[in-house]
Amino acid sequence: HEARNTISELQAQVNNLEEELSETQQITSTLETEKQKSDQKLTELSRQLQTLTNHLEAAQVTIANLEAKLRARDEYCEQFTSIEQKLIQEKRVLNEIRRDLHNRVIQLSGNIRVFVRVRPLVEGDRQLQVQQKPSNNSNRRLTTSRPSSASGRPSSRGSLAQSSSGSGSRPSSRGSMMSSSSRRSLSSSQGEDDMAAECPFHFPSITDRNTQNASANQSLSPNYTSFNDLTKQTIELTEPYKDRGGLNPRRKKWKYGFDRVFHQGNGQEDIWQGAAPLVQSCIDGFHVCMFAYGQTSSGKTHTMIGDAQNRGLIPRAVAKIFAAKKEIEQGRGEEVSVDISVELLEIYNEEVRDLLDDNAGPQGQLIKLKLSSNEAVGNVKVTARDEQEVEGILQLAQERRCVKATKANAESSRSHLLFTIHFDVLSTSCGDESVASRSGCLHFCDLAGSERIDKSGSHHGQLLTEAKHINTSLSALSLVIEKLQSKSDHIPYRDSKLTYLLRNSLGGDSKTLAIVCCNPQKSHFSESLNSIRFAAKASNVELKETNKVDV
Repeated sequence: HEARNTISELQAQVNNLEEELSETQQITSTLETEKQKSDQKLTELSRQLQTLTNHLEAAQVTIANLEAKLRARDEYCEQFTSIEQKLIQEKRVLNEIRRDLHNRVIQLSGNIRVFVRVRPLVEGDRQLQVQQKPSNNSNRRLTTSRPSSASGRPSSRGSLAQSSSGSGSRPSSRGSMMSSSSRRSLSSSQGEDDMAAECPFHFPSITDRNTQNASANQSLSPNYTSFNDLTKQTIELTEPYKDRGGLNPRRKKWKYGFDRVFHQGNGQEDIWQGAAPLVQSCIDGFHVCMFAYGQTSSGKTHTMIGDAQNRGLIPRAVAKIFAAKKEIEQGRGEEVSVDISVELLEIYNEEVRDLLDDNAGPQGQLIKLKLSSNEAVGNVKVTARDEQEVEGILQLAQERRCVKATKANAESSRSHLLFTIHFDVLSTSCGDESVASRSGCLHFCDLAGSERIDKSGSHHGQLLTEAKHINTSLSALSLVIEKLQSKSDHIPYRDSKLTYLLRNSLGGDSKTLAIVCCNPQKSHFSESLNSIRFAAKASNVELKETNKVDV
């Protein structure tokens, strides 16, 4: 019985062991399957590792190449920066040399440069000459036309028209004993050329000048001043025809030479080309003055200011100055800044007024200023940021300036306009505070026109007072020029507010441009001749001793 129990127990143990063996075999089979999967994953990971290792090596090679290129680029940038700094320094040195050479050229050209401009005929002038022109059937000799009236002036300052004869021509020198039949035969051939033939101005070329007899001509008469100087441009004035009762005409001629002469065919651009070097002198840090001189209705304001289609000297100079400001600030970065400010003064009846004051102008109260050290005290100085602001100031000047109608000019300026531009180059390289490295100043003076009372009709009242002060101040300016020409020890700058304000611009190391404007009508010949004589005086002012240049 015990043996059976033992066998049963052993049999049960065997069954249990077989079951455990079967389970163990299943587990082993499962583990082998997982092992195979793990081996496959390990193989895949090994391949991925090898791939990543290859990529890493390639990336390291790329990084090394990029680092080498970066080092080369850094070296190139350092070299480029060094070259750039060197070029900037050389540019500064060359600019200083250019400034010095430009200043010497301006000095050699003369302390006071003189331009003469004969304005073109306006439409009203032509109509007036046509009305006064004698008929073809008349036996009367040609007579001088009367002064133009207010109705013969243009409707605005900027309405100057180009003349049909660009360079002018000599007046006819025929005898006064021409028969009526001869006049009728010539009238059809002359036609529209009569008006050009009556022009008292002629502009000879170099071939018309006789350099061999230059000294003889100049010794015979002062009417040939600088005419044979080949460095000058010339103008010839012929006295208008006068009825001498059958005697020979004996018409006088005057010949002069100036720095530049502009005939009726020259436009605003031609005048600007001659004046642009002086504006550059202002940018270079010098005092420059440009003033327009001449009789009333000779085109001074048109020359200085112009209109939208034909801009004058002031708008063109403003454009050049702001272009220079942009170039300087871009070239020097934050080290340099340029400050541009403007002033606007009016000299009316020997009183200096500020046209930028809010209460100035015809509608407001009169803002009178005092003068000290050749400058106005207490006037408004406006900082301009762009050209548009300056154009607005010029428009304000035209609105507030004293302008009245006379018989000679429908829009006659009754005051001298002084427009000043300050060009200051400020350097901040020495610290936070800006220091002016150079300062230039450009004065534009649009003078009121000289006038004769009998032609302008200013016989009484305020017009007469204005005419007296205008002619007095212009006479003072002419006297100052005459004293400068003769190198007098005393220059009467204090005789007029105009000359007192322009004192620094008429002497020393300043650069001055006088633009003498003339009316082409023969009825204004005497006034034009006086203007030309003033120009001749101004052109003979020599360099100061401190301005002489060694060449």
